[in-house]
Amino acid sequence: MFEPKDLQNILGSVQEQIKEMEQKARDKVITSKSGGGLIDVQFNGAGELIDINIDDELLQDKQALQILLISAINEGYKQIEESKKNDLFDQMKNLNPFKF
Repeated sequence: MFEPKDLQNILGSVQEQIKEMEQKARDKVITSKSGGGLIDVQFNGAGELIDINIDDELLQDKQALQILLISAINEGYKQIEESKKNDLFDQMKNLNPFKF
């Protein structure tokens, strides 16, 4: 017979596994470049922009800097979404609600 306490244990286990997945995402670093590496942006797996590197030669050309920066950031967001989908798919395969 299924006990309510068992359900509580299962839900607690699933919540813990979700927290672990979220922490792994925060620890992941995704890098995107544009302009042949003149712009380099880094995001964590949670989608937060954590670093921007701009080659000095771009500092004289504001329009090129803006275009390449937008391009690198947009590409980074695409990579983040793809990474999240892949991570979620992998974790769903490993998610075990009966692990307690």
